[in-house]
Amino acid sequence: MTMVCHRPEGLEQLEAQTNFTKRELQVLYRGFKNECPSGVVNEETFKQIYAQFFPHGDASMYAHYLFHAFDTTQTGSVKFEDFVTALSILLRGTVHEKLRWTFNLYDINKDGYINKEEMMDIVKAIYDMMGKYTYPVLKEDTPRQHVDVFFQKMDKNKDGIVTLDEFLESCQEVSFFDFASEDDNIMRSLQLFQNVM
Repeated sequence: MTMVCHRPEGLEQLEAQTNFTKRELQVLYRGFKNECPSGVVNEETFKQIYAQFFPHGDASMYAHYLFHAFDTTQTGSVKFEDFVTALSILLRGTVHEKLRWTFNLYDINKDGYINKEEMMDIVKAIYDMMGKYTYPVLKEDTPRQHVDVFFQKMDKNKDGIVTLDEFLESCQEVSFFDFASEDDNIMRSLQLFQNVM
């Protein structure tokens, strides 16, 4: 069986398109090739790699959503260029770039807005990924509470969906995470939620 290999664009081009140096790109590429010798990663491999970081939980659904956010061309595989471009945004992008990327992650069906079902799927996936050792111990209705708080803050016009503009505006308000301070459990869980992203 012959393996088709993908060679990435020139490092100079990737250096110009990302916030990484040529040396950093070389190190990232070696690591990527070590895990994905063909130069591309499919969803199953991505899930296996991602699961290693969350041994006490089930990271498969969150990894599924994350994979589809990385797979911007929706080909079912992530090339090194896709991976490093997203990583550049997440690690070194502007606040605006990070927020746009996060919105895209949460907009599961890619229709341009986040509805409560999508947000519930994301929140549940995060809780599943964190596993039974999450502190404080989560109650059954905690994911729904988080979604409700998210929509109270984000859905500015109260139409049941969050647009990109609403998301950006809400997230850039200084007090975004202050609204949860009344309930320490919600606050700790939101911090956990934020750290996972």
